[in-house]
Amino acid sequence: MKFRPLLAGIGLLSVLGLTACSGSADRPSAAWSAGQPAPDRSEDTTTAQLSTFALDVDTASYGYARRSLQDGRLPDPAAIRPEEWVNAFRQDYAEPPGDGFTVHMDGARLSRDEAVLRVGLQTRAAAAAERRPANLTFVVDVSGSMAEADRLGLVKSALRTLLDQLGPGDQVAVVSFSDDAEVLAPMTPLTARDELNAAVDQLVTEGGTNLEDGLAAGYEEAAKGFRPAATNRVVVLSDGLANQGSTQWQAILDKVADHAADRIALLTVGVGREYGDELMEQLADNGDGLALYVGTEDEAAEVFTTELTATIELRARDAKAQVVFNPEVVESHRLVGYENRALAAEEFRDDDRDGGEIGPGHSVTALYALTLRPGADGQLAQATVRFQDPDTRVPSEATGVLRAGELAASLTEGSPRLQVDVLVAGFALRLRDGAAFGMDLPALREQAARLAPVTEDPMVAELRTFIDQVRTAD
Repeated sequence: MKFRPLLAGIGLLSVLGLTACSGSADRPSAAWSAGQPAPDRSEDTTTAQLSTFALDVDTASYGYARRSLQDGRLPDPAAIRPEEWVNAFRQDYAEPPGDGFTVHMDGARLSRDEAVLRVGLQTRAAAAAERRPANLTFVVDVSGSMAEADRLGLVKSALRTLLDQLGPGDQVAVVSFSDDAEVLAPMTPLTARDELNAAVDQLVTEGGTNLEDGLAAGYEEAAKGFRPAATNRVVVLSDGLANQGSTQWQAILDKVADHAADRIALLTVGVGREYGDELMEQLADNGDGLALYVGTEDEAAEVFTTELTATIELRARDAKAQVVFNPEVVESHRLVGYENRALAAEEFRDDDRDGGEIGPGHSVTALYALTLRPGADGQLAQATVRFQDPDTRVPSEATGVLRAGELAASLTEGSPRLQVDVLVAGFALRLRDGAAFGMDLPALREQAARLAPVTEDPMVAELRTFIDQVRTAD
């Protein structure tokens, strides 16, 4: 396999390096109150001890990078979002008994004064029998660029598989778009499955990519068939290479803002060797939704069958996390990824501020690189997740805490899943910015080789192969 050369700068930068932001010069004058709830907007806090971000369960960045590496190409550094890489891997967090979140915190020392902190948030899974009826409006790109076998052919196969999985209480609409949008099937009960399969058969490639028109038509159909007791989703299947109408996510969403705000969530499913990652990711993030990428029929079947409930249902709306660090213990901290999900501290309890939409059985992981004060002990950090009920919009919170003494003495003494998360994030940062967590490619490879048999996780074994490929390219 032959790789394209790395972009200039890769291998020279160390964005984390474990010398992080918010150093002692920024230390807040007000004492930190251990064990207290995360500060609300009225309290005198500084950004030095707070980290606030919207939750994100997107995995498209890893899905597309994986496809690129399988094809022998290095992923575009600009399309690497480390949090999506970590969230693509399974975790080991306990589920909550109800519809909220569990908050898991652990970490490990990397040297005397450097450490990694993991904050894990988990929702309760739901059996297929628990799933509420679904109203799904599929907006399918049939432009000329979708003619490749791994694009429209993959989409049609996935839709046929999905139609076989859905039940009599579900309804589906099909909208295609190229130069213009066309409604191939209005909202139709699954009792008329033959009509829906006939609509899928009509999907044929032609013309340009007017995603703006397709999305507007899709939301219009979803609004016409809206059912309050159902899960209402618009699902865009595209390579994201818009070239007609507006091609910017903000302008497109402005056209459908009223529908997007009316309990109709967006799911973007990307396909294709060439893929408009930024457009599809921003559409999902700003349309109360989720961004996925599928490169094979097996991956598409996983999304639309095994993981269907988690893919289309919601456990929480506008979910946000805030981590409060004890400045007596933590000298500095840096969140890995989530750059385009960052929030101001005062937005944490502003329930009009958009957060992330989380489905049943989803986990969200955030990693922090920490510099600890020498010899400091006591409560290290407190993490709080705030979210709204998907139907009533009533807000709730859940909190966890971690003490410095609970950090593992070294990374290899931490849980295997913590080690995998650091490995995945480190590899992502290596491809995007240079070294991270003090590990170069040989060290990352050694970690992967050691963890693959321990975790019995084929994705970890595959990651070891990817690291070897990149080492060869270097």
